[in-house]
Amino acid sequence: MDNEKEQISNYWVNKDKTSTHMEPEKLLKHIENFIKEHNTCALATSANDIVRCTPIEYNYIDGNFYLLSEGGRKFRGLYTNENVSLAIYESYQGFGELAGMQIMGKTQIIEPFSDEYNKVLEYKKIPRTAIEKMPYPMNLIKVIPTEIDFLNSKFKEEGCDSRQHLNLPLEDEQ
Repeated sequence: MDNEKEQISNYWVNKDKTSTHMEPEKLLKHIENFIKEHNTCALATSANDIVRCTPIEYNYIDGNFYLLSEGGRKFRGLYTNENVSLAIYESYQGFGELAGMQIMGKTQIIEPFSDEYNKVLEYKKIPRTAIEKMPYPMNLIKVIPTEIDFLNSKFKEEGCDSRQHLNLPLEDEQ
């Protein structure tokens, strides 16, 4: 990679070195509030030369994302590459009103009717009997976040840079 391309691809990494950072616990509260204000994300998966970006509803439970899906080409990536990215964002309202995040994480496919699967059905108020009547049970994708980049113009009002990065789990959660 030539120097110019490397500078472009490392723009935020380099900028982050001199940024004003928010305390991780405070940033996590902002992140979780934003996540809970929304219910739809773009799920990016990849395997070999197949890349998918799927708009999909999520539920955020105990620090993890849960996505129910009938199936689709995104599973080619999920079965061979546990690394995914989620994007959650506000509609563009102007340069000074930006709000969106990218979440990098690891996935697991949760076994149908396992305790964890049933917990999500209960959370979503979906009767297990409704899923049992389907020809194939819905697939439950769990995304465990590992890193979050949150761009929010309002962070400047708190004396921080508008882009914040968080590695998970926080040290006190380990």
